[in-house]
Amino acid sequence: MEKIIMVLERSKDLYCAYSDNCDGIYAAGDTMEEAKADAYRAIEGIKRNLPEDRWPKQIKGEFEIEWKFDVPSFLEYYSNFMSLAGMERMTGVNQKQLSNYLNHRAVPRRKQADRIVTGIHRFARELLSITL
Repeated sequence: MEKIIMVLERSKDLYCAYSDNCDGIYAAGDTMEEAKADAYRAIEGIKRNLPEDRWPKQIKGEFEIEWKFDVPSFLEYYSNFMSLAGMERMTGVNQKQLSNYLNHRAVPRRKQADRIVTGIHRFARELLSITL
């Protein structure tokens, strides 16, 4: 199964998505969900409008999409579900610094971005292990 990496970014007006490893897939929407749906429509448009020999190899068979965020877009979207204080407890990155990333006043170094991802993944694994 092929993996298509789609980068999601928040611009001033909308969410944009583009493929990091598959040419020709671009999408946008007012919400993240709309941008994701538009990416699938873009793939279907390629299949509908181009002969199969011109399709990118990633979409010729089964594929999955991996969504990749930049740090500010991730923080903005998920701040609807988690506070910066909660993210601080999950990641060990203080909320003032997270706020700076969220508001584009600072850009995290790779090590700091990895720290955020590791903390979020650890929290997600913990949630997956819970039953009610």
